Amino acid sequence: MREIRLPDNVNRILAQLHAAGHEAYAVGGCVRDSLLGREPNDWDITTSALPQEVKSLFPRTVDTGIRHGTVTVMIGTEGYEVTTYRIDGSYSDGRHPDSVTFTGSLADDLCRRDFTINAMAYAPGEGVVDLFGGQEDLESGVVRAVGDSLQRFSEDALRMMRAIRFAAQLGYRVEEETFHAIRKLAGTLDRVSPERIRTELDKLLLSPHPGMFRLLWETGLTEVFLPEWGPCMETAQNNPHHLYTVGDHILRSVEAVPADRVLRLTMLFHDIGKPACLTTDENGVDHFYGHQEVSAEMTDRRLRALRYDNRTREAVVRLVSLHDRWIGDTPSAVRRAAASVGTDLFPLLLQVKEADVYAQSDYRREEKEACLGKVREIYGQILAQGDCMTLRDLAVNGRDLMEMGMQAGPGIGRVLQELLWDVQEEPLHNEREYLLKKAVSSHFFNEDAGR
Repeated sequence: MREIRLPDNVNRILAQLHAAGHEAYAVGGCVRDSLLGREPNDWDITTSALPQEVKSLFPRTVDTGIRHGTVTVMIGTEGYEVTTYRIDGSYSDGRHPDSVTFTGSLADDLCRRDFTINAMAYAPGEGVVDLFGGQEDLESGVVRAVGDSLQRFSEDALRMMRAIRFAAQLGYRVEEETFHAIRKLAGTLDRVSPERIRTELDKLLLSPHPGMFRLLWETGLTEVFLPEWGPCMETAQNNPHHLYTVGDHILRSVEAVPADRVLRLTMLFHDIGKPACLTTDENGVDHFYGHQEVSAEMTDRRLRALRYDNRTREAVVRLVSLHDRWIGDTPSAVRRAAASVGTDLFPLLLQVKEADVYAQSDYRREEKEACLGKVREIYGQILAQGDCMTLRDLAVNGRDLMEMGMQAGPGIGRVLQELLWDVQEEPLHNEREYLLKKAVSSHFFNEDAGR
């Protein structure tokens, strides 16, 4: 019998239910993760006790989903979902059961779950209850639907994305019958809300194997939530700088950045506009002029459709629009670039550029990597020296100019921008006395003061 170490609070809840004559088990993902030697994020409990019986056994409970049999038992500040064994009715919306019937059978409850690796239960003294070969699939590295794959995905279309997400998180393969069922029912994903699709997309992209996004295309799921992706996989790049299709280049770049939401979304979208910008010259060389702007527009539209928050969307769109921007490898050029991009996004832009180069051909790679390495070195020196890069770092401000006779208005901004350009060229010029003298000599200062 395989033993799982349960948290004290989980043991306490199970013991209380058992003492009252009910069956009770830890169930689902917490059992899966424990068998894999991972620390579960949540501990869910399933029981033969009805919701009202659960509520009567514990002093503090919350009716989080009592219609579907779920009561949250509170112990201190921690909450544990306790759900009555149930049989689900039909799924007319392709997402939630229209009704549930409570049952006294653990087997009935487990057979309604999505995948074999999530359909195991555990109780101290009894061990793992595994009716569908979940432990074997864990050992084999397989994501397999419980029972009839078509029925499981017809009940809840989001399970199709979850199958691929679990494969990416665990480094598993999707079992053949399960894979074919996804391909057959991929179009029904349109019944799922954008928010839920976005959540699964994020989990896949932040997984150890984000390149398995490819399976979303192979199964047809991207046609529902990212139709721009298909042309990327089918568009070759006959150009010395590339050796992969646009889609394969993108996936390699996604895998080359850290597991950061903004970075991985940026890489996923950075070249998505290339198929629409493809031209071929007289020598048979492909070009994608203007793809940065087109990609940024597509990114903005798609992230809005998936209901991403404004902060994430704006950062990703900006990085996509800038990913091909030439920075230059002099201190003044780096200061200006960092100021233009934003000091919050500039370090991310460097990571985006490095991943982009990594996913290209070997053509001039050493040169590209050396240039980016020099930019990164210069930027580190700029930060260490505390060089002025933005208007807020300037030793003078608009109030200083007004005290010298300028009127409030756009002229002040123009003078400050001139001063900033000077300081970005020579950081030692960021001194109040020097800048005030420089301001007086400005055309914009004299034009304003002479009104």
